[in-house]
Amino acid sequence: MTVPGFLLVFAVAATLYPLLLPAAALVDALRRSRLSRSRALTVIVAYLAFEAIGLLSLFWLALSGALRGERERVFRFQWWWAATLLRILCRVYSMRLEVEGLEAAVPGPVLLFANHVSSADVLLPSGLVSRRTGLKLRYGGKLELIWDPCVDLAGHWLPNVFLRRGSADTPGDVGRVQTLLQDLGPDAGVFLMPEGTRFTAERRAHLVAGPEDGAAAEIALAARRFRHLLPPRVGGVLALFEANPGADVVFLAHTGFEGARTLGDFWSGALVGRTLRVLLWRRPWSSVPADRAGRVEWLHREWERLDAWLGERRAAA
Repeated sequence: MTVPGFLLVFAVAATLYPLLLPAAALVDALRRSRLSRSRALTVIVAYLAFEAIGLLSLFWLALSGALRGERERVFRFQWWWAATLLRILCRVYSMRLEVEGLEAAVPGPVLLFANHVSSADVLLPSGLVSRRTGLKLRYGGKLELIWDPCVDLAGHWLPNVFLRRGSADTPGDVGRVQTLLQDLGPDAGVFLMPEGTRFTAERRAHLVAGPEDGAAAEIALAARRFRHLLPPRVGGVLALFEANPGADVVFLAHTGFEGARTLGDFWSGALVGRTLRVLLWRRPWSSVPADRAGRVEWLHREWERLDAWLGERRAAA
């Protein structure tokens, strides 16, 4: 359903783009909106174009036999696809990119954890980390991502798992998360966004105001430790720790995509002129405690470091 749907929408959008762009530019000029609507329209058409290019490329790779055995070409296609979309997004919205600590991601194997604020930040692991280092990442992603046909096709041909929101905390899917660690080599890693959903101040406030007893009280207590992050959902992380063959842990902190969660946010020009800052740091597996309580506290301390970095960068911005 989604493959013909995306191709049809792209055909319509590409046909109408030369007509809609001048109209969007006129509205931008009247509202002095820094070309926000023109930029958003361009990014939407570019995204749809890359969906079409991606689908045709994946079908070609399937016909040529690459997907039946050697996965190297599929990984490289994935990196190019995400990196090009990220580059277009930054250029169209006049964003600067600053990266620090990229060398921490290699060598593998590693467990890579990142914060989540926008639908655009899902491009960072593949389009930035993997593209520049060659690290073959396996993803534990939310099930909704497979509505994107390129993510669906490439994601299921590569060793990834897609989970229902919050299901990484349930016993039934712990084993699925742990399969990401099978045969994890020196050029590979596992990627997870421990928050489980995109951060907003409203979501954090809702968690902080949770009940005073039970599991929700523990989440509320954890949420109070962070100002710019949601507390990490520990189910998926602990599942990886339990079966970890010795991979170090790498954290990917980023800021610059805040306030760009929906299509309306992109349309309003929330990203125009922003600086996208990325920081990576590495922790050896030997530094992670062996007991569950110790591992949760260790993760929370690293999350506090990420939270403090976000606060400093946002205050400076």
